[in-house]
Amino acid sequence: MDSRPDLETLALLRRVRDRIDRDYARPLDVETLAREVHLSAGHLSRQFRMAYGEPPYSYLMTRRIERAMTLLRSSDTSVTEICFAVGFQSLGTFSTRFTELVGVPPSIYRTRGAPFHEGMPACVARQITRPVRNREARRRPADLPWVAWT
Repeated sequence: MDSRPDLETLALLRRVRDRIDRDYARPLDVETLAREVHLSAGHLSRQFRMAYGEPPYSYLMTRRIERAMTLLRSSDTSVTEICFAVGFQSLGTFSTRFTELVGVPPSIYRTRGAPFHEGMPACVARQITRPVRNREARRRPADLPWVAWT
């Protein structure tokens, strides 16, 4: 039996993903997201992972960290203010998640600069700076040829 999402389910998953993209800074949980599209939380998580490569909660965390990376690169807002602005309730959790996904703490990321050059197309910069959740695919900062973190 093929367990891939059908077109109707894909439309529901897109609604969930759009909601996460739009409301990433608000408190969101899988149960609420699932209820809004009339799916169980478990089914939503399985189907979302199948369609997008990660479960909804991981997608939300990645979205928040991406936004934090942008704010760290483009503003003088404090790390604490950025933490709360992107939807985290705790600076410790934010720093831990940021370090897990980006490879360095937010303060180091800010002081060492963005790992791309001025004038690079935004689509390329987004691809380079996108946090990688898949632990097997993660590269240590020392392995990154375009930035020296030490």
